[in-house]
Amino acid sequence: MLCGERTYQKEAIKAAIIYLASGEYSSINQLAKENYRNNIDLQDKYKSEKELLKSLQLPGKLSGVIDLATGTGKSYIMYGIAQMMLALNVVKRVLILCPSVTIEQELKKKFNELVKDSRLRSSIPTELIGCKAPRIIDASSTIKPGDICIENIHAVYDNTGSSIHDSFASGGEDTLVLNDEVHHAYNASSDKDIKKWKQFLCGDKNFRYILGFTGTAYINNEYFSDVIYRFSLRNAMDAGFVKLVEYVSRDESINQNEKFQKIYDNHKEFQRKYRKIKPLTIVVSKDIKSSENLSEDFIDFLCSVEGIEKDDACKKVLVVTSAVRHKKNIIALRTIDDADNYAEWIFSVSMLTEGWDVKNVFQIVPWEDRAFNSKLLIAQVLGRGLRIPNGIGAQPKVRVFNHASWSKNIQLLVDEILETELTLTSHILTQGERSKYNFNLYTLDYSKEERTVAKHNKTQEVFDLTKGIKLISDLEEEKKETEYEDIKGNLQIKVTNIQKETISVNEVVNKIVESFKGRALEAKLVFPSGEYEQEKLPSINDIQEFIRKSMQDCGIQGEYLTQENANKIYGKFTGLLRKKPSTPIFTKKVDNIIEIETKSMRNETARFSVLKKYMTLFLANTYRNEMDKEEAEMYENAKEEMIGRQIREVSKYNIKTPVNMVFTTLEPEKRFVQLLTDNDLSKHIDAWIKARDVGFYSIDYQKNKGSKFQSFNPDFFIKVKDNIIVVETKADNDISDENRAKYKAAKRHFELLNLELSKKNINQKYYFCFLSPADYKTFEQYVIDGRMFTSNFRSKLEDALEKMED
Repeated sequence: MLCGERTYQKEAIKAAIIYLASGEYSSINQLAKENYRNNIDLQDKYKSEKELLKSLQLPGKLSGVIDLATGTGKSYIMYGIAQMMLALNVVKRVLILCPSVTIEQELKKKFNELVKDSRLRSSIPTELIGCKAPRIIDASSTIKPGDICIENIHAVYDNTGSSIHDSFASGGEDTLVLNDEVHHAYNASSDKDIKKWKQFLCGDKNFRYILGFTGTAYINNEYFSDVIYRFSLRNAMDAGFVKLVEYVSRDESINQNEKFQKIYDNHKEFQRKYRKIKPLTIVVSKDIKSSENLSEDFIDFLCSVEGIEKDDACKKVLVVTSAVRHKKNIIALRTIDDADNYAEWIFSVSMLTEGWDVKNVFQIVPWEDRAFNSKLLIAQVLGRGLRIPNGIGAQPKVRVFNHASWSKNIQLLVDEILETELTLTSHILTQGERSKYNFNLYTLDYSKEERTVAKHNKTQEVFDLTKGIKLISDLEEEKKETEYEDIKGNLQIKVTNIQKETISVNEVVNKIVESFKGRALEAKLVFPSGEYEQEKLPSINDIQEFIRKSMQDCGIQGEYLTQENANKIYGKFTGLLRKKPSTPIFTKKVDNIIEIETKSMRNETARFSVLKKYMTLFLANTYRNEMDKEEAEMYENAKEEMIGRQIREVSKYNIKTPVNMVFTTLEPEKRFVQLLTDNDLSKHIDAWIKARDVGFYSIDYQKNKGSKFQSFNPDFFIKVKDNIIVVETKADNDISDENRAKYKAAKRHFELLNLELSKKNINQKYYFCFLSPADYKTFEQYVIDGRMFTSNFRSKLEDALEKMED
């Protein structure tokens, strides 16, 4: 009668009642010991029974947690347990604690509806002697037998209006305590009352029967050790009770303006799709200040994109935080699904996540990594968008617009929360036959120093501006892709027309002319109209013609420049005006040599959907000797679904690398690993390793002198006796300023490293190559016959990159 067809609700209530009322268990400790003896996974996770018991939050009590995905009717389960425990006469009264007034009000409303349902009351067996019609109260009244008291945790410590302490003056042994959103009690909090929540449960009231309820059963990344029933997010999605989740797996956004446009485009897509309701977007920031600043930027963006006044844009944006100044906005959340509530965009912080019983959220934007960097936060943030609005047809999706730049770091966390756990992991083998292919590398530790280069040139510099400046061939509007993946591995590519930030030619000219005022030229400027120096300044027409000529040369039409091109022009003229007696140059000096072991290289995990779409996998044909049973089963499950060319099982004698499997993404990488594992080359090398993208062997480079240092990790390290060949793979003709800078920095790094190794009598020498497939066969032959180590190997790509220097 209570749960209808939601079998999981019945199962949760049944599990709780048997645990609490059967007399089989004296406390959670007994249940934990029983599970430890029977569960190999628990024995793997906890070194001893004692360690498991130490992890329990409320030891010595009949305590436990029921983990239910948001939107699956948790309040029905809480009511069912409370009513049954009263009717069975196991307890005399029930205390329900929750973290906020909002949740308290929602629970009271639901419980009052249920307790008044005569059909529910009549379904309770007549022979039961306990209470069948409980009174629903809060802590402003004394809690008596037959009462269900619902109160927020703050009222427990309110000495003026709460009856909690008086009601339990003689103890709480006859009371069932239910804790909604119990992860608050288990996790660290800055709220003084929430900090005391667990202390209250374990304190002098002698509560025996205690259950917690949550959809986020995590302490940061650790799952609770006292869960007695779980209905997961994946279960709820598969059953169609909540929305499906999709999130960004690849994105081309590079700045805030582009992200705003993509988020806005998604929002408009949902408005078109669900015309009968008002779709909402939630943007989650790390703290109150960030949320406020971001909302202000977004209000300005709305004014621009929709052509509306600021007051109208402000009505569409609701900032919801724990700050006093936003208190009225929390009240406004209660009606935010309604059409007559103007708000469409909610800006919040990651800590404020429960009590929003809204159904119209179709997009969630975790703005910073910190808003989405633990299992707890991910589960909380996803929970805000799971409820399904009434009458919209097929099961909808909620779209999570996360940062693709850090999505690799959160994909595993998201997959675990959503239980899409078919992943393969590449890791170092430290035992077995192929562990012998581990080897040591060396790198240099640098310290950055700034030095100034004085200009001793006494003659006046002359700048020829008759030919314009090299601008970037750019469009004011550009199509940008974002790839989304849902929990079933389905990929969807969405294209958004991105309007770039532009500025008119006249504005650029006026800004330059303004900068000339009161300044004398340090150099002679040569324009088509003549020469200018000192107090004689070029005219507006001269500057305008210079810009027009530059635009014409690279095919830019119209009256507007992108902000990037405008900045290039500003930089040109600013440089002419600035005095340059000396120029700061950032360089690096060698401090000492560092040894790196391949054994220390971190694991790399790839999800099946990404493997299937983008990757090729190389591993030994004896892989079963190198994997445990579970790893082998996961690999074989993935193999069945992948096409033949994506799996390369290589003879163990040819794959001389210490990892259990090698992931390759781009075609040059794949073809190079094929080269390393073929019969001809493999017999001439001792060992090799494909480095991780970050964190293994990093080389710093600068695109331009004085610019910020960036870093890259070369792709491959190949050991041939005491020689180490370092290879960065690229596509044919992939010449760019960035590749030129990487090539130059790496060449310099390995020259210095060889010099330092020689000084310290370390027998290892490094040879660096920028390689593309056009030179793979030449490279192979040079390694086989030894010319790699006796001559200066130079690839076509290296030649092209060095010509860029000329």
